[in-house]
Amino acid sequence: MPLIERPHEECGIVGVYGHSEASNLTYLGLYALQHRGQEGAGICSSDGRGLHIEKSMGLVADIFNERRLKRLPGHSAIGHNRYSTAGGSSLKNVQPLMANFTLGTVAIAHNGNLVNAHQVRAELEANGAIFQSSADSEVILHLIAKSRHTGLHERIADALKHVSGAFSLLFLTDSEMIAARDSFGVRPLCIGRVDGAYVVASETCALDLIGAQYVRDVEPGEMVVISSSGLRSFPVLNSSRSAHCIFEYIYFARPDSYIFNHTCVNTVRRSLGKQLARESMIDADIVIPVPDSGVPAAIGFAEEAKIPFDFGLIRNHYIGRTFIEPKQSIRHFGVKIKLNPVRDLLKGKRVVVVDDSIVRGTTSKKIVKMIRETGGATEVHMRICSPPTIGPCFYGIDTPTRQELIASSHVTEEIRRYITADSLSYLSVEGLKSLVPNPSDYCSACFDNKYPIEFPEKGIEQMELMLA
Repeated sequence: MPLIERPHEECGIVGVYGHSEASNLTYLGLYALQHRGQEGAGICSSDGRGLHIEKSMGLVADIFNERRLKRLPGHSAIGHNRYSTAGGSSLKNVQPLMANFTLGTVAIAHNGNLVNAHQVRAELEANGAIFQSSADSEVILHLIAKSRHTGLHERIADALKHVSGAFSLLFLTDSEMIAARDSFGVRPLCIGRVDGAYVVASETCALDLIGAQYVRDVEPGEMVVISSSGLRSFPVLNSSRSAHCIFEYIYFARPDSYIFNHTCVNTVRRSLGKQLARESMIDADIVIPVPDSGVPAAIGFAEEAKIPFDFGLIRNHYIGRTFIEPKQSIRHFGVKIKLNPVRDLLKGKRVVVVDDSIVRGTTSKKIVKMIRETGGATEVHMRICSPPTIGPCFYGIDTPTRQELIASSHVTEEIRRYITADSLSYLSVEGLKSLVPNPSDYCSACFDNKYPIEFPEKGIEQMELMLA
């Protein structure tokens, strides 16, 4: 069980083409995207004669030092931060993945999840394919290798027509960097420029760190080929509608990023808090966030409700991945090691706590009790700046199974009693959608069970069993 339960970030990708320090810039881009995956990271570079790769388990700053970056020469590179949504947590699944075939060597970095990867893999293995990892991304490499088309661009386009699901992709060869996005545009992917070089990244915060200027998004269904000839665009998948992940605004993307055609994440999050206050006003003395993702929404809530805002919970940003708990058990240890209430702010107060979501409910219960017992609050009112999470994500987010999602089987009043809050309110689905541009262009399946991408064969039931 994680210390603070959250739907886990998926992955982050970044690529640089045409820069003398491509690997260093890719490293910095991955550092900016660390929030999208903390299991492992890798960089693959090209010097025009071949590909070079370095990857390991852990955080970006711990993996890459000057010595390792020197082993990544060349004017182009792609990188990947991993949080496993398909395949296990091991070095063999850390990306980029690299393969040799008749047209040379190609590396791939993937953010998303392929809903038909299991079926495609089974067919490939039945025809003699040998897989080196359990990552769903590897099926794309096999499909490229077995394609009957002659050119690499045609082979990639052909491969993408045989997979279904969410994918924002980067490919690297000796001479080109190629970006592609699924026809629904589920995960964000943008293009920037710096010093004449091209940069492709999951979020604009990666562009900001290296001084790159945002140019545009990679469009849903588009393949972008970047080479010494410049940037060329190819529509390779028919896009009948967009289905951007609305949870990117709520939790995953960094607040300073602009995603999905340059919409500011922080602005949306503050708007979520304001709308939440309009829907669930309460008499209280102070509004506090569950840091860090709850901060913008809590500010918005406080502004709209005209209730003072403060940081009543302090987060420890310097904790590692594992902890040795004392033999004498500490009450609420898992939450206390990451969050601690400021008693001077909370004692004797009616407190509104704003958080981004409730998953299983266990963390919310511990936070409420800690604010009441350690913080000395007289009332604790929980406000969630998203609707109840009732369904798992199959498009690149590591969420619990439906049975583990408390809102899938309990009404709000039952959840309130479980977490011991004085009141509990969620943002409505209608309220959420009213705050994003073109609301029909978003996937909100985790809130309404309306999955835009079809599942193969036995459908959603089989997918849920695979995630269990």
